[in-house]
Amino acid sequence: QGQVVESGGGLKQPGGSLRLSCAASGSIFGTYTMNWYRQATGKEREVIATRHSGGTTTHADSVKGRFTISSVNAQNTVYLQRSALQPEDMAVYYCSLQHGGVYYWGQGTQVIVSS
Repeated sequence: QGQVVESGGGLKQPGGSLRLSCAASGSIFGTYTMNWYRQATGKEREVIATRHSGGTTTHADSVKGRFTISSVNAQNTVYLQRSALQPEDMAVYYCSLQHGGVYYWGQGTQVIVSS
């Protein structure tokens, strides 16, 4: 069993920075991945960044160089960072934990980019 909680969304200024947190808890052992997704209004949810339990990270081409997934001390918390926010970054951001063939989802955190 796993649980995932995202935080850090809200109203952000264009050009500002974003740091979302995703904390996973539960009986997590062995290999797993933690993933960030975003879903803009009227669009499908897309995976944008992944961190593997071994530390490897990948980013979708659509966000490469703009968003960064990271973690601290290999704890079960990952962050998604973005500087220079743009209106097109406005979306609901979701995090998932993939472990043992099962996906555990957070409730999502909405990011609104507006002045």
